[in-house]
Parts: sequence; C-alpha cells; structure tokens
Amino acid sequence: MQYPQDPATTPADQTTADPKAASAEGAHETSLSGEAPQSPVTEPEPFTELENLHAENAALKERVLRTLAEMENLRRRTEREVADAKTYGVTSFAREMLTLADNLRRALEAVTPEARAAADPTLTAFVEGIELTERAFLASLARQGVKKIEPQGQRFDPNMHEALFEAPDPSVPNGTVVQVVETGYSIGERCLRPAKVGVSRGGPKAAPAPEK
Repeated sequence: MQYPQDPATTPADQTTADPKAASAEGAHETSLSGEAPQSPVTEPEPFTELENLHAENAALKERVLRTLAEMENLRRRTEREVADAKTYGVTSFAREMLTLADNLRRALEAVTPEARAAADPTLTAFVEGIELTERAFLASLARQGVKKIEPQGQRFDPNMHEALFEAPDPSVPNGTVVQVVETGYSIGERCLRPAKVGVSRGGPKAAPAPEK
C-alpha cells in the first residue's frame, strides 16, 4: 500500500525553502560560466588625452632633431678626418725627404759664383743638373702640400720658427727674423720643420699681429 507524500516535504519545496543553498548554487553556476562581474569603465578626459599626445609628439620631435644633429656632426667630423688624412698622411715620409732637399741646396751653395763663372762647360752642366733636380724635387713636395717657410724679414713666429740667437739691430722692429740658418717647411697649415733663424733685438716694438 502506498501512502501519499506530504506536500510540505517535497524536494522542490526544500530547494525553494533554503535561500542559502540557492545563493550557493547561483554562485557556483556563475563560476562555471567564467563570467566575472564587470566594473564600470572610466572614459579618459579629452583634454588630458590631447595634452598627452602633444607631450609625446614633442618628445619624439626632440629625439629626431637630436639624432639629425648627431648625424650632421658625424658627417662633418668624417669629412674633416678624411681631409686631414689626405693632407697629413705623408707627414713622416715628407719629413724624411727634407734631408735630400738640404743636401741638394748645400751642393749648390758649395759652388761659389766665382767658381761657377770660371768653370768649364762640364761643371756648368753638372751644376745646372743639380738645380733642375732641386726644382723638380721641391715641386713634388709642393704637390703633397709641403712648402718652404720664407721667414726673412717677417715677425718671429714660435709656431713656425726656432730662434737660435739674437742679433742687435735697431733698424728693424724687435723680434724680426734677420737671418735664416736652416730652411723650414710647412705641410698644409702645420709646421713640418721649423725654420732656424736669428732674431733682431734692440729695435722698436713690433706691431701686433693682425687678427685672423
């Protein structure tokens, strides 16, 4: 014999009657679905966004300008180094060749004008050959940027001249080169070998050098 169930104790009524169980079940279903509760989204202020964009644009512009300036400085420095290498790359070799120029000049100065005037044609041709060799050699040095320093009568320049002695001479300004003992040479704008000179002393004060 079956007895009718009490409606107050049915399963459906038990689930409905337990709010905590219903709440736990709802939370469980939410966790299983993977959906988190959404927080309200705050929209950025338009003026703040614009200011940020302006600041970023200014920073990028400054970085680009700095990079361009560095590239320009690098280009100029490279050009200067290439030009210096081309001009001064033969400095050591040219300095060694100055001995040959000195010896050619000494050979010519050893023949006095009187001896040359009384010399036979063979000696005259020999001396002329040495002169031609000296001119060709100095022309070769000039093509490499090497030139003679001509200090006679000029104001003494410690960057280009080396003073060996002082000579009393009141007729010229004090510090004037009055005698060249050994020829000097320059290469480009630099001194390859200073001219060894004698400098005047006792004359009027020399005028200041003009500004370059």
